[in-house]
Amino acid sequence: MVGSVNDLSSEMEVEAFRRLFPLRFHEQHLSKSVRPDARLLSKARDTSLALGAVASADGSALVKIGCTTMLAAIKMEVMTPTTEAPDEGCIAIDFHMPPICSPIVRPGRPAEAAPVISKQLSDTILSSGMIDLKELSLVSGKAAWMAYLDIYCLDADGALFDAALFAAAAAFSHLQIPVVSLNDDGRIVVVSNQSEGQKLKNKPVNEEKRKLKLRSIPFALTCIIHKDYILADPTAEEESIMETLITTVLDSSCQLVSLYKPGGPALAFESVVQDCIALSRQRVKELQTILNEAISDMEVD
Repeated sequence: MVGSVNDLSSEMEVEAFRRLFPLRFHEQHLSKSVRPDARLLSKARDTSLALGAVASADGSALVKIGCTTMLAAIKMEVMTPTTEAPDEGCIAIDFHMPPICSPIVRPGRPAEAAPVISKQLSDTILSSGMIDLKELSLVSGKAAWMAYLDIYCLDADGALFDAALFAAAAAFSHLQIPVVSLNDDGRIVVVSNQSEGQKLKNKPVNEEKRKLKLRSIPFALTCIIHKDYILADPTAEEESIMETLITTVLDSSCQLVSLYKPGGPALAFESVVQDCIALSRQRVKELQTILNEAISDMEVD
């Protein structure tokens, strides 16, 4: 009985120290090359992926990296292409942070990080060359696909961009482009699931649902730079205490797509950047394996 009371008292003292002196608490762990959650400095959190999480979407994925959770869903709509790019479709990306995801997100007030991550996702996906927009064309100059990608952060526990980008890539991997047909007015309309098995009055523009051919899928790893330490895949607590972040994006061939450092007191020397890229290469292999396994499981089902 006395032992259990002492253990409880000790746990309370540790928790109090963690709350009162968070930086000192973390630095004590860093000096032993370990983190409060028992991870090594270079190790990312456990990651899981479920494809087809939203039945009503044309493509969807649920990603968990530690406690950070992202739900991505894609809806396809027919649009008139622009005159500048008559043979290309478009992609619109929105990142949402509802109040349920974090206590710092207030109801009625949009999260400051949401538009920043939306822009970052859009820039990364388009610049990586993952999707050839010409594949979204239906009839040159008359009809093309608009892919609406919405990503919802269900739990914001650090490395939000990494999880959101992985969810986006997974949702596009799961995407099935609907069957479309010409109606009596000469307009292209989406063929409903009910009429797919029936004989269509007009010949479909595409005979069956098809998948996009994805090239050079981008994967991200965020690292924290603190003194001489580099921490991969930080939690929200680590991000709030040690403020210098570097996000490295590599494609599936481990070629550098982008490097993002949103300020912070620590300097990103060449050797530090190289170390971050080396950690990212290892992370790309892990995420590629998880994605490939999820795709294989879907094909078996």
